[in-house]
Amino acid sequence: MKTPLSTEQIVRTFVEYYEERGHRRITGSTLLPPPGDPVLFTTSGMHPLIPYLEGRPHPLGRRLVNVQRCLRTTDLEEVGDPTHLTVFEMLGTWSLGDYEGPQSLGWGYELLTDGFGVDPGLLHATVFGGDGRTGPDTASLELWQDRGVPVELTVEDNWWPSGSAGPCGPDSEIFLWTGEGPPESTPTRDDRWVEVWNHVMMRHRRLDDGSLVPLVQRNVDTGLGLERLASLLQGRGSVFESDVFTPWRRLVPGLWPLDEPSLRLVCDHLRSAVVVIGDGVGPAVSGRGYVLRRLVRRVLTVLWRDDASRTLGDLPDELVRHTLDRFRQDADPSAVHRVLVEEEHRFGRLLERGRQVLARPRFRGPLDEEDFRYLHDTHGLPRELVVSLRTRD
Repeated sequence: MKTPLSTEQIVRTFVEYYEERGHRRITGSTLLPPPGDPVLFTTSGMHPLIPYLEGRPHPLGRRLVNVQRCLRTTDLEEVGDPTHLTVFEMLGTWSLGDYEGPQSLGWGYELLTDGFGVDPGLLHATVFGGDGRTGPDTASLELWQDRGVPVELTVEDNWWPSGSAGPCGPDSEIFLWTGEGPPESTPTRDDRWVEVWNHVMMRHRRLDDGSLVPLVQRNVDTGLGLERLASLLQGRGSVFESDVFTPWRRLVPGLWPLDEPSLRLVCDHLRSAVVVIGDGVGPAVSGRGYVLRRLVRRVLTVLWRDDASRTLGDLPDELVRHTLDRFRQDADPSAVHRVLVEEEHRFGRLLERGRQVLARPRFRGPLDEEDFRYLHDTHGLPRELVVSLRTRD
């Protein structure tokens, strides 16, 4: 690869490449979907664009590019591995009834190899192999064969999204080899192949009964996680070693000595909490506020496991400001800090009450589902907190 690019250089290279090919940059939305949307948070760059993928004309035209902040709670338990984050930025491009999949894949290959300096010999692609309702994606297969990139055909792994109703279609995913030595095996058989970029040929709508109908236009929707791409291009072993996390890795270990998995969780969850608060969400007992509350309490559970005197009041202002700037948010850092500390105090009081309740004779033996329900509904003690207190005590 060429000299490693910074995250900002990656964004600039990506956006300019597509602007040169007729794409207009759109402003990424906040983490909050539009009113009436049942999803708690924006989970991908295409989420705010669904009306335009379904045929509404976009004011900036048929070719779009953007950088979108996203939050995925489905990956919460995977945070700490080399590739998953709770809040991240998604680089995305769209063809709204304009060019087709092979053109998108060809541009993607060119940008990765010529623009970012990736060795073509380290790439592998997967392509939809067809099922009982939809035939194989032969156009994408031929594109990769023409480029000399090895291809693996799959069914379930190359249809996006896999099950929910709404716009969908076959996809082709691009993987980069991260192992020692020459590439081997295939992406579905070896996790040293890391997914870099997904190109979805979004041509269908899945109805509630699972059937497919054609969309009014044939779209292409692509997305790649910025932090994951940065870590790969910078030759790092995980997203937590990319330059995005440089200030976190410089300051947090000196403040709170932690093992590597705990350090990753604390950095991810605190960074995510800052972004969620920066988009105007406060802690609550349900909905978006509960996601924020859960992030903060998972951090505190880790910090207090070894030292109950640790406090979020010690979180350096530099990290709050760095995160808000990174995600282009104009929230007041001191106000964000205040929300974190207030939630810490609230959690501390809940822990104390929980210990008192669990000390009662009724809860000294094994707990059943009725006990967990009672503790939650009567005393506001979530199951995971009860389990944590019982394990600790």
